[in-house]
Amino acid sequence: MTKLSVVIITFNEDRNIGRCLESVQDIADEIVVVDSYSTDKTKAICKKYGVNFVEHDFEGYIRQKNYAVSQATFPHQLSLDADEALSDELKTEIKKIKVNWHCDGYRMNRLANYCEKWIRHSGWYPDTKLRLYDSTKGKWQGIDPHDKFEMIPGSSVGFLRGNILHYTYSTSEEYIRQADKFSTIAAMELVAHGKPVYFFMIVLNPIAKFIRNYVLRLGFLDGYYGYRICRIAAGETFQKYRKALRLKRLEGKKSF
Repeated sequence: MTKLSVVIITFNEDRNIGRCLESVQDIADEIVVVDSYSTDKTKAICKKYGVNFVEHDFEGYIRQKNYAVSQATFPHQLSLDADEALSDELKTEIKKIKVNWHCDGYRMNRLANYCEKWIRHSGWYPDTKLRLYDSTKGKWQGIDPHDKFEMIPGSSVGFLRGNILHYTYSTSEEYIRQADKFSTIAAMELVAHGKPVYFFMIVLNPIAKFIRNYVLRLGFLDGYYGYRICRIAAGETFQKYRKALRLKRLEGKKSF
């Protein structure tokens, strides 16, 4: 049977981490938590579950997750965020894969809970993620804060039934704060990678984002919360390009 390391990164996640750890008890041969020096009860909760708790300065989501991969004993790994848990169906699927691991990586859907409502549209579902993998066949890449595990060319990838259950925000205010934080990170990454940023993007991209999520991806079927999600997501896009354009202009001034 394939040995499996469950790898999680955390920072002040005492509200969520217990649920996450509880959900992987039946499938994990090792649990590694890489923590960015939490100041709440995250460490104490993790210790109760006997995890390998590693403290490491946060250098961005992608670097942190690649560091976490390196701390695991086993190359076959399941990566989760602290605010995620496994559905019973997904746990059953992973148990089967441990007996017969026949692909290099596995994708699965992620179902989000927003303000105590499961969101099945709005661009939030199925939100397919590659989270179960042979770590020798890929690494975490992307542009912060949107990380993704990418397999090397020629790798085989399967799909598992069931869902990663993502417990996102208890209130819209939480989502707005997170969107503001993520828009800042994304803007800095756009500028750092030399991506083009134009004024029209501030206007058109948020509109396109809202139409895509609310209309094309059926966000209206999620009711009031679907509207709120799509509106905040569009606002995050607006802020990302607004902040990126401002950073570009500041860089231009410094060059003179």
